[in-house]
Amino acid sequence: MRWIRFFHEVGLEDVPLVGGKNASLGEMIRELSPLGVKVPGGFATTSEAYWYFLMANGLKEAIAQELKDLDPDDPILLARASRRLRNLILKGEYPEDLEEEIRQAYRTLSQEAGEEALPVAVRSSATAEDLPTASFAGQQESYLYVQGEEELLLHVKRAMASLFTARAISYRAHMGFDHLKVALSVGVQRMVRADTATSGVIFTLDPDTGHRGFVYITAIYGLGENIVQGRVGPDAYYVHKETLKAGYRALVHKKLGPKELTLAFDPREGRLRNRPTPPYLRNQFALSEDEALLLADWSIKIEEHYSGKRGTPTPMDIEWAKDGPTGELFILQARPETVHSQKAPVLRIHRLLERGEVLAEGLAVGEAIATGRARVLKDPREMDRFQEGEVLVTETTNPDWEPIMKRAAAIVTERGGRTSHAAIVARELGVERSRARVLPQDKGSA
Repeated sequence: MRWIRFFHEVGLEDVPLVGGKNASLGEMIRELSPLGVKVPGGFATTSEAYWYFLMANGLKEAIAQELKDLDPDDPILLARASRRLRNLILKGEYPEDLEEEIRQAYRTLSQEAGEEALPVAVRSSATAEDLPTASFAGQQESYLYVQGEEELLLHVKRAMASLFTARAISYRAHMGFDHLKVALSVGVQRMVRADTATSGVIFTLDPDTGHRGFVYITAIYGLGENIVQGRVGPDAYYVHKETLKAGYRALVHKKLGPKELTLAFDPREGRLRNRPTPPYLRNQFALSEDEALLLADWSIKIEEHYSGKRGTPTPMDIEWAKDGPTGELFILQARPETVHSQKAPVLRIHRLLERGEVLAEGLAVGEAIATGRARVLKDPREMDRFQEGEVLVTETTNPDWEPIMKRAAAIVTERGGRTSHAAIVARELGVERSRARVLPQDKGSA
């Protein structure tokens, strides 16, 4: 096929062709499956297919014109440009040969699974994504439980359009990437049915301190979007690497999280639904100790492989899920950690000069002290109200908040965890999610 590559056909050397996420999936399937690491199969449209689609619809010049002289710090202009660009792509038509290859690849994937129309996850994979210096975590869209050829074609196009979400445009500008030199590959991956099981995120270092002696695992019930979007507080597990490699049960600490919501696919309504997690499940750990140790073992193997491939120690950021019907664990993606791995050793001392009334306490993500005027926002569309150096206070954040996050002195949220995409991006931008000393608010704030 000209425009399609199955995951087993690609590896890390193919980032320019299939983007960071898809190249990494292929690498793990080819190199780590023999070591027991399980990764769901699938295929990817290539970066060449993306440029082919744009050229066939005459969109490249229109995109260049829209982004010319755009101020990524102007929230109103950014939102307008994003909306126009995404609409241009969604209205585009597939070239006949590209459409037929997508259909044929999906039929092959379904036949291999023994299903007429296999449920798949459709994930965006940019050619500048999952690099050691920039994660692009959550900047483009993913779609779960896509089923049938027509739905797949629609969501592949939506994934391509998501290269121009407001948050993605802002992130690329902040990280120094040329918008017209970043292409998008779309990954189509066999769905792991975590609806009736669990999912989560793993770091092969402590995401706050950068300590590399531990694997840090988080887990929730249901599909993993809740954890990467920061909607719930997960369980947490620490596994000591060297002790595990020596053959011992090295789970040194675990902490029960609230796991407030469970995201699952509702077959009657044909869409994802979030429901409150039953109390009896919230009060027990989402992973058994054996499962946590198996995931830690896989994570160490992934880290060692990528470190050897790159010729330098490479801590990893990994997403995993458990299939409810079979009970099997799977790795959904793996990318280099982009914050602590880029830092030179440095000692920073923060001194609190005075203490005020404690208004709230919670989990600190970061190691700094911040001050600023509190600004309560309910939706990222209110970004024009936010002023440079204020403390963002909101229920939860996702990557849509990125244009605001980079202007914030600190962020205070009601929900979320250390491994959400927003927390990763906040660390990359140098913003600490810390308990903040809040100055008296102005009119309109809380």
